[in-house]
Amino acid sequence: MSMKTQVVRISLHRLARNDGLDFILPGGYTHFMSYLELLLVAVGLSMDAFAVSICKGLSIQQGHVKKTLLQSIITGLWFGVFQGAMPLIGFFIGERFSTMVNSFDHWIVFILLGIIGGKMIKESREPDTCPNPSFKPLVMLPLAVATSIDALAVGVSFAFLKVNVVEASSIIAITTFLLSTAGVHVGNYFGSRFKSRAELVGGLVLIAIGAKILIQHLMA
Repeated sequence: MSMKTQVVRISLHRLARNDGLDFILPGGYTHFMSYLELLLVAVGLSMDAFAVSICKGLSIQQGHVKKTLLQSIITGLWFGVFQGAMPLIGFFIGERFSTMVNSFDHWIVFILLGIIGGKMIKESREPDTCPNPSFKPLVMLPLAVATSIDALAVGVSFAFLKVNVVEASSIIAITTFLLSTAGVHVGNYFGSRFKSRAELVGGLVLIAIGAKILIQHLMA
């Protein structure tokens, strides 16, 4: 490898780091996701947790400010921790197979995000149903797992995209915590009017990102 080629690759790598991207260059091919895309993925994934949090807020009597604040933080922690942990698990699962599917990994990412997004859109059109209003661990644990399963699948796609999974999981966890905490307050003050819209927006965002990644790879 010539000195000029080395300098160009090092410059590209530094540029990627400065812009919040994570590059890998096998044979000159580039995978990347920007911080903005990661944030949009985080928002899309957190919409399920946000919708459930709205339901939780409905169960709290209005006017109980301290109770609402405490329960919103508890809800945010449950959903944020699980939503942040699942991509890590998915990443390590996907990493075991990433070299085997390198030639069509962009299709896998597109299909995974499309399925998750489609499921969220479908759920947004179904009649509003709220889970058990209790905040006890035995109730919150299965809800946290159920709302974070999609994040496990997205973690698999992160392995194919060579994303910095620690940064990505942190962004997803923090975003979910903030939106879930806000969701309890939204449900308590405004009711369930935003629940279906949140799931619809989340689904559309994930499908759009999947399509963008596929188009980028096909045009590369």
